[in-house]
Amino acid sequence: MKLTSVEYIKGCTAIEDCPKEPLPEIAFVGRSNVGKSSLINSLLGRKIAYVSSTPGKTQLIHFFKINRKFFLVDLPGYGYAKAPMSVRMQWGPMIETYLTKRKQLKGIVLLIDLRHPAAFLDQEMKKWLDHFQVPTLYAATKADKIGRNQRKEQIEAVKASFGISDVIVTSAESKEGRDLLWKEVERVVLGQKDP
Repeated sequence: MKLTSVEYIKGCTAIEDCPKEPLPEIAFVGRSNVGKSSLINSLLGRKIAYVSSTPGKTQLIHFFKINRKFFLVDLPGYGYAKAPMSVRMQWGPMIETYLTKRKQLKGIVLLIDLRHPAAFLDQEMKKWLDHFQVPTLYAATKADKIGRNQRKEQIEAVKASFGISDVIVTSAESKEGRDLLWKEVERVVLGQKDP
């Protein structure tokens, strides 16, 4: 995909605050510290999503308008986070409401750390997305942190763990998988067919 414009619109705590434009949306979701913001920055070619070494820094639903045609949405990470309990208690309902009620949502990119292919919370998220029939792309992050010898085994472990035939292997560091992920995101938001 050729990026002609990228605009940060806003961060929201509730679905009522989300942008009112009827543009399609694709949301990125994953465990805290899976590398969501880093991958988004890699995709967008600029440091626009906040990156922290502390898990759980994304505490809002962040909207980025791409080419004035669709929104890429950064959801808070689930699982461990150094955020106040009161804030963490709001994340579940906030994310659930967004995923089940947001009419503009066309699909999800579920990020899985390639080093931990069978994490319990990721399995739970997949069950939840399957239950609500949310079209989902699977992207394995942090490929640069896996040795070449282990790679195939880890990729196969992700596929087996999630019962999927396809996973996009990515690295925010090396830009691996960037073009393929953009191609799939574009296909989903333009409604060409379900992932």
